[in-house]
Amino acid sequence: MKKIALEEHFTTADISEYALGPGSSMDREGFGFFEKRLLDFGDMRLEAMDKAGIDLAVLSATSPGVQAAHNTNIAVSCARETNDLLAREIQNHPTRYAGFAHLPLQDPEIAASELSRCVNELGFKGAMINGHTNGSYLDAEIYYPFWERVQELRVPIYLHPRDPFEVPESYDGHPELLGATWSWTVETATHALRLVFGGTFERFPNVTVILGHMGETLPYLLWRLDSRSRVLAKPGQDQRKLPSELIKKNIVVTTTGVCSHPALVCALSALGENSVLFSVDYPYENCGVAAEFIETAPISEAARTKICHGNAERLLHL
Repeated sequence: MKKIALEEHFTTADISEYALGPGSSMDREGFGFFEKRLLDFGDMRLEAMDKAGIDLAVLSATSPGVQAAHNTNIAVSCARETNDLLAREIQNHPTRYAGFAHLPLQDPEIAASELSRCVNELGFKGAMINGHTNGSYLDAEIYYPFWERVQELRVPIYLHPRDPFEVPESYDGHPELLGATWSWTVETATHALRLVFGGTFERFPNVTVILGHMGETLPYLLWRLDSRSRVLAKPGQDQRKLPSELIKKNIVVTTTGVCSHPALVCALSALGENSVLFSVDYPYENCGVAAEFIETAPISEAARTKICHGNAERLLHL
């Protein structure tokens, strides 16, 4: 079955110093296995896709990218150069690759302009945002102009994990809890809930955010989010939409990094089959494992078709 994968990463020589988010829990030698695949747009990547039956990969710069830069001018120039390089690589393989923009969120107005350029001139399908930008989260008022542009362009924003700005004491002495094992899930789910509770989706109702890793646990928690939001609502907030309503309307999820049939069934049950999309998380996850997982999932063929490619085609205007 045709497959489109949405969370497939790359880096470049120019931004390699910002490519160590996933490698923060590895030594340099260990990260080298992934780094050479991140830098490759040719044989290694295409061979992995071919073996797994992946027709199209939407490529994005690996976390945290230029969002980790403290100099805004450097972030702006590096983001633009990265997007231009990605556009050239897509031109080399136009039927196999598409792109998510890499944005300098240090300046939301410039980020909005760069997103417009990437969508309108380079043909990109949206943007990948790697969590907070030096401690600044996307529900903040300074990002309203950015979200307004996102809504105008009708493209999705993929909210991807990165390390928390400050590591909580609860992780102290337990490095195994950091990174993809646990802390990224908590960080990204919290960031998404800031958008839910902070009014971003009510202010910009036509925005779509993509969450990887089967929704960063949120599909599992919809009932509790609604229950506690009712209990804790302040006077005048009782007429606001429930968290589950906003999540179902404005958030879709990918299977990336969670090749679990029970988790997939939960996400489908909670969100509906129009809101779940296939992904791999290349090169950090194995394309073959992800393909076998979705091909053998105990779901209807109609749902499998939507997950593998139909939902992506609709969401990304392919």
